[in-house]
Amino acid sequence: MASPQLIPSHSSFNHRASINPNSSNPSLSSPNLKPISKPSSLLQWRKFQRFTSLRCSASSFPEKHRMNSAKSDDVVELPLFPLPLVLFPGAVLPLQIFEFRYRIMMHTLLHTDLRFGVIYSDAETGISGVGCVGEIVRHERLADDRFFLICKGQERFRITDLVRTKPYIVAEVDWLEDRPSVDDEDLEGLANEVESCMKDVIRLSNRLNGKLEKEVKDLRKNHFPTPFSFFVGSTFEGAPREQQALLELECTAARLKREKETLRNTLNYLSAASALKDVFPSSRRWV
Repeated sequence: MASPQLIPSHSSFNHRASINPNSSNPSLSSPNLKPISKPSSLLQWRKFQRFTSLRCSASSFPEKHRMNSAKSDDVVELPLFPLPLVLFPGAVLPLQIFEFRYRIMMHTLLHTDLRFGVIYSDAETGISGVGCVGEIVRHERLADDRFFLICKGQERFRITDLVRTKPYIVAEVDWLEDRPSVDDEDLEGLANEVESCMKDVIRLSNRLNGKLEKEVKDLRKNHFPTPFSFFVGSTFEGAPREQQALLELECTAARLKREKETLRNTLNYLSAASALKDVFPSSRRWV
């Protein structure tokens, strides 16, 4: 899939995307975290030059999670990876583990559950309160004790309490699910509208980048509206705060509506860029 620029929606949510719509090139792809297609072999990892490094500070953990409430019998404890990215259910995430404390975590996980929590964190907002479970589906341990992983997003969670911060963060979590839709919400129709907007954005972005125009294939692939909304959110790379806002929503309809607004804003921007390119043709990229 092409990487069209993303113009986030301007809603009343607390999380805002860091992309400037007035920029001449608000790219959808982060300069440090590029989309990586699922490799056919773990040996292909050595061909990638950029990997996500795992670093966090216990002091950046929000005080609202530092509680000492009584534990119940159904408490779930989850080791956490704070990262400058957002993992969605169903998405594939490649990681390189080299920091000592996370190598300790990996040795534990590989003999137990193979599941950990991926939680968005940045220098400005600290660690978020909602994340997504990453399940290790493939791994390779190197001679120097580094690990290459392929993880797949599973269920979402909300942090309720901090258990410990050393050698790595472990937190108590509750599972997060979307609320049932109301009778008058046409989720299928809304999902189809979002898919149509995505196709238009991809098509116009390819045109502006001088790529051959070809029919955009089925993007939904028979996904129900909720998993499709997570797929759409996972394509908004380069705007992690916007992605985090989408991940935290507990309503499929609200998530799809916000994604449709973002895609329409992006389409408007691309349409304007296309008109300028027709008037002032040049060899430089417009998106």
